[in-house]
Amino acid sequence: LKGVLPPGDSSGPVWTPLVVLELASDTAEEAVTWLLRRIRDTQHNGGADLLVEQLGLGVETQKKQNPNLFLVGASNQRLLAGAEDVGLFKEYSDGSMRGFTCASKHNFKDFNGDGDGFLSMAECQYIIKHELDTLRAKDETHVPGHSHAKLYPGKSIIRRLQSKGILIQMFPLHEKEELKRLSFSWFKKLKLSLQPLDDIRHYYGEGQALYFGFLEYFTFALVPMALIGVPYFLFDWEDYDKYVIFAAFNLIWSTVILELWKRCSASLAYRWGTLSRKKAFEEPRPGFHGVLGFNPVTGREEPTYPTAKRHLRVYLVSVPFVLLCLYLSLYVMMIYFQMEGWVLSIHDEEPTFWTGILLFIPSIIYAVVIEIMNLIYRYAAEFLTEWENHRLESSYQNHLVLKVLVFNFFNCFASLFYIAFVMQDMVLLRQSLATLLITSQILNQIMESFLPYWLQRRRNKKMIRKVQKRATLQDKELPLEEQVRLEADMSTYLGTFDDYLELFLLFGYVSLFSCVYPLAAVLVVLNNITEVYSDAFKMCHVFKRPFSEPAANIGVWQLAFEAMCVIAVVTNCSLIGMSPQVKAYFPESDTQLILWTVAIEHCLLAIKFILSFLIPDVPKQIQVKLARLEFESLEALKKKPSLRNGKKHFIRGRI
Repeated sequence: LKGVLPPGDSSGPVWTPLVVLELASDTAEEAVTWLLRRIRDTQHNGGADLLVEQLGLGVETQKKQNPNLFLVGASNQRLLAGAEDVGLFKEYSDGSMRGFTCASKHNFKDFNGDGDGFLSMAECQYIIKHELDTLRAKDETHVPGHSHAKLYPGKSIIRRLQSKGILIQMFPLHEKEELKRLSFSWFKKLKLSLQPLDDIRHYYGEGQALYFGFLEYFTFALVPMALIGVPYFLFDWEDYDKYVIFAAFNLIWSTVILELWKRCSASLAYRWGTLSRKKAFEEPRPGFHGVLGFNPVTGREEPTYPTAKRHLRVYLVSVPFVLLCLYLSLYVMMIYFQMEGWVLSIHDEEPTFWTGILLFIPSIIYAVVIEIMNLIYRYAAEFLTEWENHRLESSYQNHLVLKVLVFNFFNCFASLFYIAFVMQDMVLLRQSLATLLITSQILNQIMESFLPYWLQRRRNKKMIRKVQKRATLQDKELPLEEQVRLEADMSTYLGTFDDYLELFLLFGYVSLFSCVYPLAAVLVVLNNITEVYSDAFKMCHVFKRPFSEPAANIGVWQLAFEAMCVIAVVTNCSLIGMSPQVKAYFPESDTQLILWTVAIEHCLLAIKFILSFLIPDVPKQIQVKLARLEFESLEALKKKPSLRNGKKHFIRGRI
């Protein structure tokens, strides 16, 4: 991106625009002036001490454009001070990862001269977002020119502007040359190699890099399952002896890969400096509302909402709604089985090629209906979770994840459990699993890849046509004003929620029932390979650049995958217990069979938890490095009082 001159100083040094603020087009002039003054003010006066400049109008000035787009940047020294404020970890000269401080900046690796280039663009943008988010109201009672937008002393101005619709969006800008390099090494050339995770982290931050790291790890972890599954499929795998062996392997595989991922993610998080980074104090969400009260932790006035009232909303409205949705899902499932029975009766009466094709139609229709229901429920879950009025973003996310996971799990797997354990029809189970898996993958690729790509190409063509009316810019870089407006019109990336949810469901298909359909792992591997390329393309060319989010692990999704693993143990043990080979050992008593199956399942769960305990989450060498760093920090704290006492004695002696 080209540099922009500081406001009011045409001879001043050039600075790089990093973040864009877009205010509503009808924002009062005094509100704009007040906000810009607060952003530019020094920290001593309660400002953010950042650089901000209004974006010029684009090509089509005759068309009504929003003039309230502002570019935000910062001086190098301000960014370094911000890096210390947010607790950024960087590589020290001895190779360890330590919290950055301006006092010891020259002891950090790659810090040269005044530190230009020491921080990545993603880190700079994260620092600016943090400084804007922590810009607090002083003695203002409301936003100037907007009496309905009340302000509370000590509360975040930006979050208040977002909740009142004055601030439409805030997003970081792409860096075109770096993006081209990343695109080329990531997805523009087909190659059998690992993803450039360090480059992804450098450009998008740790949260995104960990998702792509997990996607890559999950794909490689599926390879043994796929390699075993292919011969099962080719060489008469309907033999139940083989089916029992595959289920037993499934149990060990699903436990071990999740434990090893914890170690892998800890290694990545240490390398990126987020493993021992302290979590920042959480501010209330922009959508949180309530009666003005007193926060005993911060000592500030802020909106408060009774916990009891929120619990009433959760247990008397949200929970019954989720149960009603589960009942509707069950009702749709029973309609699917009626359709399945009707098609089977037609095929049995007069089997032909076309009736054979007809056998797959109910499963395909049901798979499409499942995806539609998941989509509708997602919007309903978001609305309900918003209505519950959670104060913190983490609490909001946890409640939303729980609602969505429960419904998606039930909606996607209820029919398979019914076929496996009520109907006990392994042929129908195999057919239903294959149809659901293949149909859902095709629909996901259309919705997640082709549709966003097509929509973004239309937007890009319109913008390029507008620019080319003034100048021929074929294969040339767009002017800054047009590039910013083009990015402002791009779709907003909504985070990794849907990506992790898709992997969670695919993990379920493989770990729960792949012993019945061994090709499931092969299909998921192929899906994940295309997923890497499609997700990478979307990140680089379809969505706005997201803000970097520091992350040490995959968060609540680790618990979700582990819960699925426990369910997989129970499911696979039950499938083994139902096999004719195992039933032959208990010809007279079903009770004994059930008791033995439950006992073995409990033993396997015990082994799983013992394995979880025995395999350390953090590799030994990283534990040693963290312990050494903690020891050095404690020693440094011990020396500080003695240094102060020494100074006092020296001053007294002089007196």
